[in-house]
Amino acid sequence: MLKTSTKGKANCQIQLIPHENIQPNPHQPRIRFDYAEFENLATSIRSNGILQPINVRPLEDGRFELISGERRLRAARIIGVTKIPCIVMNVSDEQSALFAIIENVQRQNLDFFEEAIAIERLMTEYCLSQEEIGRKLGKAQSTLSNKLRLLRLPEEMRDKIVAANLSERHARALLTLPDNSARHRALDIIIERHLTVSESERLINDILRRRKSPHKQPIKVFKDMRIFINTLNHAVDSIRRAGLEADTAKSETDEYFEYVVRISKPSERTVTTQVVDI
Repeated sequence: MLKTSTKGKANCQIQLIPHENIQPNPHQPRIRFDYAEFENLATSIRSNGILQPINVRPLEDGRFELISGERRLRAARIIGVTKIPCIVMNVSDEQSALFAIIENVQRQNLDFFEEAIAIERLMTEYCLSQEEIGRKLGKAQSTLSNKLRLLRLPEEMRDKIVAANLSERHARALLTLPDNSARHRALDIIIERHLTVSESERLINDILRRRKSPHKQPIKVFKDMRIFINTLNHAVDSIRRAGLEADTAKSETDEYFEYVVRISKPSERTVTTQVVDI
């Protein structure tokens, strides 16, 4: 067993620990795992062993809690490795959560939503400010603010964005829309059409413009109703020329024109037929 100590830093020890004595990290920021990666990593471990120990911290019951290295631990278990080389670190809950995030961020194992959730947990569970977290993660405060804004998107949308392999800029562009209904519709179009970030931004700008200046259905305005009145008058004249009596009544309100035609029923006539002998 190798034991190291550096003033001002966590004490560290390297031990071979049975894998069943290592429990998961409750602060693990990574939510989604690619199990094909585990298979590839397991193949590498089978050939070369675990080249980099995982990080754990001791618990009061004699067991250990994983800090970072979950992929290596899972891959080792797949091929039946019974004892895992571990760096044992005496750190607090807060430090354990930070180390887990830092390792995943440095290895780029987290997607942008997972990173945002991890940052939010540090703020809520450990009362750390964005400035403090930024210093510890080596990120600007504005970068953290932009990532936290991503959590305004509902979980269902986040899952669709990740599944479609869209970028953080796609997600940020969706946030410019005023409500989730519009965001859902835009996201469906982006995924269906495989839009790039620039194309997605143009789509969203078009949606915003249409909302500000909605196109009203065209209303046909007839400036001169005399054309139609004359047409009806000609129809009535034709009825009269056919020998029928027709009366008309016209009226107008603010809402409509009224044109009533009354046609008298023809009276029955007796027709006398005279037969002439030739």
